Amino acid sequence: MKTENLESVARKLVAPGKGILAADESSGTIEKRLKSINVPSTEENRRAYREVLFTTKGAGEFISGVILFDETIRQKTRDGRTFVEALEGQGIIPGIKVDKGAKAMANFPGEEYRQLGARFAKWRAVIAIGDKIPTRTCIAGNAEALARYAALCQDEDIVPIVEPEVLMDGTHTIERHFEVTEQTLETVFHALYEHRVVLEGMLLKPNMVLSGKECPQQASVQEVAEATVRCMKHVVPAAVPGLVFLSGGQSDQQATEHLNAMNQLPDLPWQLSFSYGRALQAPVLKAWKGDAANVSAAQQAFHHRAMCNSKARFGKYTEEMEAAKAA
Repeated sequence: MKTENLESVARKLVAPGKGILAADESSGTIEKRLKSINVPSTEENRRAYREVLFTTKGAGEFISGVILFDETIRQKTRDGRTFVEALEGQGIIPGIKVDKGAKAMANFPGEEYRQLGARFAKWRAVIAIGDKIPTRTCIAGNAEALARYAALCQDEDIVPIVEPEVLMDGTHTIERHFEVTEQTLETVFHALYEHRVVLEGMLLKPNMVLSGKECPQQASVQEVAEATVRCMKHVVPAAVPGLVFLSGGQSDQQATEHLNAMNQLPDLPWQLSFSYGRALQAPVLKAWKGDAANVSAAQQAFHHRAMCNSKARFGKYTEEMEAAKAA
């Protein structure tokens, strides 16, 4: 298998100062997002909202790739360009989500998506922490599915983003989250090895190591950064070009602060980047409100959030930058 193209796309996706926008919400999730601003989830509203994101001028400076949903990769801008063309025009690489919610997709349609313009794909598996869970069987089953998908992607010349998310929901401590994340990733990389996945031609989309949402003892930004990087160093081979963290229920500012603190730590063997959905989109939705008159304000909000995360890629984000959006 020729892997030069896979390796080059994987490296471009984690180019210094850039990260990935996850705009791959399934129908149910996007409906919730739009409901939060009292906008009905019609195909046209979903299209209009995503056009706001994908046509933001200058986004390509901070955003390397966008993960699309099956409906979205087939949609067009108002002026008749496909979303894929609109993104490529900004130098942004289109990708596709291939899990349906947290379920597997039958008959992996890699070739079709490649023809539609996708150069990378993402599959999410979910691991919950609770009383006596996760079991080893649950972790192994998820790892196997992720590895199989990654191998299928590479066969189709598509870069797989492997996303085993250990949820932050629950009362668990940061130590417990570390333990389950470490065990999950160790199992995932063993399965990737068994399936002969080329590590240089893939990316990992892990959760950060955090205190459970309902845990009375919440870890500080510094503790999260140190625990996360220590955990990754234990189990993620240096051959993987980059880690694109998911935000997983953190606020937009928290997600940026944690990424920034990680990038200030020494001796990082990989690029530490982001693949955020809500943490890039929350301020955009708030500004847009479904009204065409607000498009420019919404695009400004997106540009600002992307810029803050770009700075965090270099460990150079400061809280003062949050005030800049008001200017």
